[in-house]
Amino acid sequence: MVPSSKLLSSNSIAFLKGKRNLLAFSAGVDSSALFFLLIKHQITFDIAIVDYGMREQSKDEVAYAEVLAQKYGKSCFIKEVKIDESNFEARAREARYRFFEEIIAKHRYDTLITAHQLNDRLEWFLMQLSKGAGLVELLGFDEIEERGSYRLVRPLLFTSKDNLIEYLHTNAINYFIDKSNSDPKYRRNYFRVKFADPFIKEFGEGVKRSFAYLATDKKRLFSPRLLQRIENLLIYQRGADEIEDMRIIDIGLKSLGYVASSAQKGEIVRQGEGVIGGTFAVVLKGDKIYLSPYSKVVMPKAFKERCRERNIPRLIRPYLFESSIDLSIFDAL
Repeated sequence: MVPSSKLLSSNSIAFLKGKRNLLAFSAGVDSSALFFLLIKHQITFDIAIVDYGMREQSKDEVAYAEVLAQKYGKSCFIKEVKIDESNFEARAREARYRFFEEIIAKHRYDTLITAHQLNDRLEWFLMQLSKGAGLVELLGFDEIEERGSYRLVRPLLFTSKDNLIEYLHTNAINYFIDKSNSDPKYRRNYFRVKFADPFIKEFGEGVKRSFAYLATDKKRLFSPRLLQRIENLLIYQRGADEIEDMRIIDIGLKSLGYVASSAQKGEIVRQGEGVIGGTFAVVLKGDKIYLSPYSKVVMPKAFKERCRERNIPRLIRPYLFESSIDLSIFDAL
């Protein structure tokens, strides 16, 4: 049995201490275990849960979240959403994170804690491997990730689901089983049930070590160079090729709070500039990549002329004007 003190990452524990934390809760194995592990490590947090109304059991899961919150002095945020079954997983994720980010903005949380664990990590790895992916895409999950105004923290990435179940049973902690998580009609479930879970069960310790080594290799092989950040304006050094440019755009957009699809990033790289999701402007110009919120504010002629003289990309100019950013920063680039 793995000691409960070893189930949470020490890096995450140190990072979360003293911050305003929000836990994405579902009442399942992973988030139920994480709830009590955070308490054990004296990390303060509140919880948020989404009810998609797809299962009768979901009402019981929400009620359990409310009971835990009341018992342990947590705020509990609840959202009911109805989602079309077409492309359900993607739509549910989008709705879920939109809700979490609304709470974070309104109540000024510093972090969003999610209960992704080792099985999830291998599952993602295999899904990306099946489609064709490089090292950065294969690894996918980072333990601590910048997301705009908050940090996404995954403290269980080196803990297997079996270890979490063992912890719950040993401590007589209630949790729910979502039977839809075993439904093979969802691609993720197919990889989980057929490949990831059995492999972790037999080779879990080796998988942990491999992910640790790969994370180190990822940092060595791919370290985007951020030349300048002022408010939400980001300027990066271009990558060695189109693949690196797409990865830089991905990292930059995530730091601004937006997760772009591969198709969106690929189109931007092909066109050299564009607006993603009607929200963020991205420009590849010369040896630099520029990212900023997209704005349509009307600029005075004199400001536009100053931008033109400095060769500042057209799409980011409105944001510079709106945010009163000193254009002299571009003189040193």
